[in-house]
Amino acid sequence: MTDAQETAADLRTTTGGGPPDDVDKAPIPLLEPREGIPPVVADDQALARVVAAFAAGTGPVAVDAERASGYRYGQRAYLVQLRREGAGSALVDPVGCPDLSTLGDALTGTEWILHAATQDLPCLREIGMTPTSLFDTELAGRLAGFPRVGLGAMVEGVLGYVLEKGHSAVDWSTRPLPEPWLRYAALDVELLVDLRDALEKELDRQGKLEWAHQEFEAIASAPPAPPRKDPWRRTSGMHKVRRRRQMAVVRELWEARDRIAQRRDVSPGKVLGDAAIVEAALALPANATALSALPGFGQRMGRRQLEQWMAAVDRARTLPESELPQPGATPAGPPPPRAWADKDPAAAARLSAARAAVSALAEGLNLPQENLIAPDTVRRLCWEPPQRLEPEAVSEALAGYGARPWQVEQVTPALVEALTATA
Repeated sequence: MTDAQETAADLRTTTGGGPPDDVDKAPIPLLEPREGIPPVVADDQALARVVAAFAAGTGPVAVDAERASGYRYGQRAYLVQLRREGAGSALVDPVGCPDLSTLGDALTGTEWILHAATQDLPCLREIGMTPTSLFDTELAGRLAGFPRVGLGAMVEGVLGYVLEKGHSAVDWSTRPLPEPWLRYAALDVELLVDLRDALEKELDRQGKLEWAHQEFEAIASAPPAPPRKDPWRRTSGMHKVRRRRQMAVVRELWEARDRIAQRRDVSPGKVLGDAAIVEAALALPANATALSALPGFGQRMGRRQLEQWMAAVDRARTLPESELPQPGATPAGPPPPRAWADKDPAAAARLSAARAAVSALAEGLNLPQENLIAPDTVRRLCWEPPQRLEPEAVSEALAGYGARPWQVEQVTPALVEALTATA
């Protein structure tokens, strides 16, 4: 049994679930909402009551959001779930209440508990909800060394309850929302506070609580991600597209698809698949008939649809050379590691030694390598190491790449030794 499994067993015993030896003898209880399923808040009067109740509550607030990924355009929230001591649980409909800034303001200074916070913070920010401090139970589980950190696995392993499954990927833009979906949504925040408290104790026991606080602060203080430049370049299968004229076809089709998807408020993949875009770019069809013979443009596609996609292909075919997209700009930082052996064998040796050192250290600390230090940070350090391979210089370089103080403290000695050994 690993340390994390022993921890889960200990925490189950102390938080109401049975110890692991009892799992086969008695089923783990299915979690039920303590106060039943709360009504969905969808108007200003009901929202005002929720704001007052949560402002008067005590302790941290559990927060979750449901999106309609794969169904709707963008990543907006279609349901927000909250729970706080003294306020109970609430389900808020951002369609009926699109501005939740009053609720966000009421929770200013309160610790928010989220699971995989970076997934939900962008859509919460869009509706006026931004935490000033947070506790991420998924990240806490990673730092504590748990092998499975999904919410269901964490609740079962740490608290001894089974969450309902099966509704995570449904279309949350559906109205009215079915009762089983609402039950599932309410349960997502039912035990987040309990999970947070148990994980805080475990992190403290392992001497990692300050590490977690630094990670949470980094997430809470991070600015919104800037819009991606040339998002069409991220089309799945783009690596097959080599010629600039073909790249222009991808760009024109991607942008046409995006406009249609945004206008219809549907996922772009439901309008036209990435695979179809790439097929059209590679084939450069001369007319709609040739386009209709390609995968993704088959029998179920109407003539009008074919013509709009053909128009995009024609725009790309007739662009002057000067307006064709250039090959992807070389990303900032070092080249892909697979090219290091040819470009700079010494750097490749440094990277190999550094990776081995980080791997051994992460195993000893019982946490994932990527949480100990970002792989990109290690690559940058090894590609352009400081002139002086001394702890102070290496620590300064790591901090410059965004490593948190606890990470710098932990990895600097190992990286100095690895870099020195290959100098």
